[in-house]
Amino acid sequence: MTIQLRAAEKGDVPVIAELIRGLARYEKLADQVEMTDELLAAGLFGERPYAEVVLAEEGGRPVGFALFFHNFSTFLGQPGIYLEDLFVLPEQRGRGIGRMLLEHLARLAVERGCGRLEWAVLDWNRDAIGFYESLGARPNSEWTVYRLTGEALTGLARQ
Repeated sequence: MTIQLRAAEKGDVPVIAELIRGLARYEKLADQVEMTDELLAAGLFGERPYAEVVLAEEGGRPVGFALFFHNFSTFLGQPGIYLEDLFVLPEQRGRGIGRMLLEHLARLAVERGCGRLEWAVLDWNRDAIGFYESLGARPNSEWTVYRLTGEALTGLARQ
């Protein structure tokens, strides 16, 4: 069968949520998933959508996804696409599905006038790192990612 890519729709929220949980299990981070179908629906299809999803399907069955959103580079003076999550079901890997999803995002980036497509990868995920480097992606080791969540975030917001 052939892999088809399509933009997700609101009715796909339960499928997207399950794929996100599959990604979290793979990354050994399942205990950190607080997302619900309701939160996901609001974030992707609510009054102000914050992200987009492309689903990879085979015969109407989901086999992978990419969740992304736009950011902006002040140095380039252009928008970019940030890939938050890319996941292909373990039994479907090695078939080119991840590459298809990244090619799709690269085309979107070019069509939308973006200056870059970027993402983060866990340091231990050597398979993903090798895959990304085979596409020509390079690590940006000059930067360290920082994050505020939970009480640290709300505490700073109250200052």
